[in-house]
Amino acid sequence: MKIVIVTPAAARVRNGNRNTAQRWATFLRQLGHRVSVQVEWNGSRADLMLALHARRSHASIRHFADCCPDLPLIVTLTGTDLYRDIRDDPSAQESLQLATRLVVLQEMGLNELAPALREKTHVIYQSARPVTPEPPSKKYFEVCVIGNLREEKDPFRCALASALLPESSEIHISHMGRALNDEMARQAQAQMERNPRYRWLGELPHSRIRNRLARCRLMVISSIMEGGANVVSEALAAGVPVIASDIPGNIGMLGADYVGYFPCGNERALADLLHHTETSPKFYDLLKAQSARRKPLVEPKQELAGLEQLIAAASATSSLPDGPSPVLRAGKAA
Repeated sequence: MKIVIVTPAAARVRNGNRNTAQRWATFLRQLGHRVSVQVEWNGSRADLMLALHARRSHASIRHFADCCPDLPLIVTLTGTDLYRDIRDDPSAQESLQLATRLVVLQEMGLNELAPALREKTHVIYQSARPVTPEPPSKKYFEVCVIGNLREEKDPFRCALASALLPESSEIHISHMGRALNDEMARQAQAQMERNPRYRWLGELPHSRIRNRLARCRLMVISSIMEGGANVVSEALAAGVPVIASDIPGNIGMLGADYVGYFPCGNERALADLLHHTETSPKFYDLLKAQSARRKPLVEPKQELAGLEQLIAAASATSSLPDGPSPVLRAGKAA
């Protein structure tokens, strides 16, 4: 089958949507499909579209639905889709209706959808390859934050929390991620100047991020909005426990009974939780044990199987032609 994956993130951009698109393309090729990854559908021949982001990919979704009304159209919902756009954005809402199948990246995402939409929705957890643990620093209790500096990530909450720690604490924060604008970069520099516990390392290659994560004691994700963060999958695969804001996207990844949550946006509570984790081996071991129980959800074989089931289900409910699908140019069948 010829599959086109549409993601609003360009190839040069390192973010969640682009990483998901490239990983899914690899898996789908392993399943024998021919896959093209595009920022916006160019009308080329396809038997199935898999679009990431209901709002930002809406033009491609609408185009494909108009040109190929009988072919499978899958829409994967991001955090901004689930927890903002589908509530009041007409283009995102139309994408939900046009899709023959929907995907959410963690189980809590289903709660944001009407019952009729849930019936056509698949839950597929993003996977991460295992990484060999590295010996942690003997000098510091290193905590990492992984994510681009943007409003939805609440990127400086961990830096603010670390400034509230007692002087005896050995916690140091390593923050990896690109500043999406000059103001965010200035804020990161200002945090480093007044807080010796915080270091912003900027954008790093994925391999270096994984190596750094593997040697950290903890990862913190402080986002105010997440669809199902792949950095949580990376931490689970690496055996690194997570401290997370108590938003649905994180709870769906880590489980309702997970003990490592703090109230979103509350640096005082985050500081207390970080200090408790650093000073209580029993609590730290509990975090590790709970994280280990979620690790099977993010194994690559699980994501591969989920995609295989998704494509089969989408194809079964659509009228795929017996021969090659038509070549489409400028919105019309050739």
